[in-house]
Amino acid sequence: MALIPSQVLRVAILLSYFSILCNYKAIDMPAHQTYGGSWKFLTFIDLVIQAVFFGVCVLTDLSGMLTRGSDIREQEQQLKKLIGLRDWMMAVLAFPVGVCVVTMFWALYLYDRDLVYPKLLDSFIPQWLNHGMHTTVLPFIIIEMRTTYHHYPSRCCGLGAVFCFTVGYVLWVCWVHSVTGVWVYPLLERLGSVSRLFFFSCLPPLLSLFYVLGETLNSYIWDHTYSNKIKAE
Repeated sequence: MALIPSQVLRVAILLSYFSILCNYKAIDMPAHQTYGGSWKFLTFIDLVIQAVFFGVCVLTDLSGMLTRGSDIREQEQQLKKLIGLRDWMMAVLAFPVGVCVVTMFWALYLYDRDLVYPKLLDSFIPQWLNHGMHTTVLPFIIIEMRTTYHHYPSRCCGLGAVFCFTVGYVLWVCWVHSVTGVWVYPLLERLGSVSRLFFFSCLPPLLSLFYVLGETLNSYIWDHTYSNKIKAE
């Protein structure tokens, strides 16, 4: 039996994302006032994705409690739709984008923080908020995967959706540059045209890799859990 019910964990995680988003939006940074605002940063987009995802998770839990023991077919169908949306978001957005943000941020930060998070930002963003945006995302999503089984779509459909999201974000970054003349991340400013093109072309395969990783991890966790239950019986 779990020490903390998964429903309580989801509510706590959702509230933490609300707190992070509110504190982040309250920061008066020059980058927030330029074209695209916070929406040009993948970190902020990921925070919104995670908040919406856990919001759907909480809504699914509440719906499940309300429909428990009920014979109303319409309510059961609505619950199935919520579960389908929850699982789709986990597979296509929450896990691959969340893992990408955490791994890419800390890899670049450790190599040369000025490529992604210049020291100037320390005067705007406190350390706890930085970790809330770039660290806790990973353990939160792993907790969700460990406590709840998620049905993944077919690999073709899942990878197609991930590809569309990634290409859409790359095009958005390029559009922001075409309007402002400034790249969203310092890393892109330092890269030459060919290197920048190569970097952009690597993003869809990278997100696809994280999608497959999530699919594999989800299957491993729940196949292993199911096997242990069979043995226990």
